[in-house]
Amino acid sequence: MEIYAIGDLHLPGGADKPMDVFGPHWEGHFERIRADWLKKVTDQDVVLIPGDISWAMQLEDALEDLQWIGALPGRKLLLRGNHDYWWCGISRLRELLPDGMYALQNDAMRLDSVAVCGTRGWTAPGPGSTMEDEKIYRRELLRMEMSLERAMKLGADRLVVMCHYPPLGEGGSATPLSQLLEKYPIDDVVYGHLHGAALKGAVTGLLRGIRYHCVSCDGLNFQVYRLPGEKVADEPTSVSEQGGNPPCGG
Repeated sequence: MEIYAIGDLHLPGGADKPMDVFGPHWEGHFERIRADWLKKVTDQDVVLIPGDISWAMQLEDALEDLQWIGALPGRKLLLRGNHDYWWCGISRLRELLPDGMYALQNDAMRLDSVAVCGTRGWTAPGPGSTMEDEKIYRRELLRMEMSLERAMKLGADRLVVMCHYPPLGEGGSATPLSQLLEKYPIDDVVYGHLHGAALKGAVTGLLRGIRYHCVSCDGLNFQVYRLPGEKVADEPTSVSEQGGNPPCGG
């Protein structure tokens, strides 16, 4: 089993919402993702999709997008992003998902020897943060801790975390979320949310014992990214910036 990841698919949600308004590199982006996916992913593999899946506002309008993804090989594990307004009512969503597609929400799932958990996250509090931002961030910390505790009970050999927002601060600086993550035996964290110029500051690589991977699809040149096949090894702490290229030799 290989573990792949790709986020921020931004599918149209039944509306005429072409992504090339954000730049010509987005033209036909899902067709390019699909072509690469078919080359790499088998039905035994897992694909992590950490949010911003569809522009739809209602679940019924997102179903076509979910079916497009569901028709591709592999077991797909979804997480909610800040633009996934259609995601409401986890029981209803899980009932309607295609076979082989799963949705995480404040919980964890074991796939073979790997446990996956996570939550959306939020921008870490800082200058300009509102009281509402801080409230949401604290709530997301509680959800992440809940997810991690559930993952630990699954007894898997490897632990992978998904979040939509970057869990680290600028240059890999610590945040309350990253400090929480470092309390657990996590091997890999995948996240998205960043696009365009913001990708130049995306932190990727081994940092304080955890491998971080930014998997926004435009930062991956619209190709699925393969996570390392092994647990984190004892190696010097390092961190790099993605700079628009696949993070770790994907």
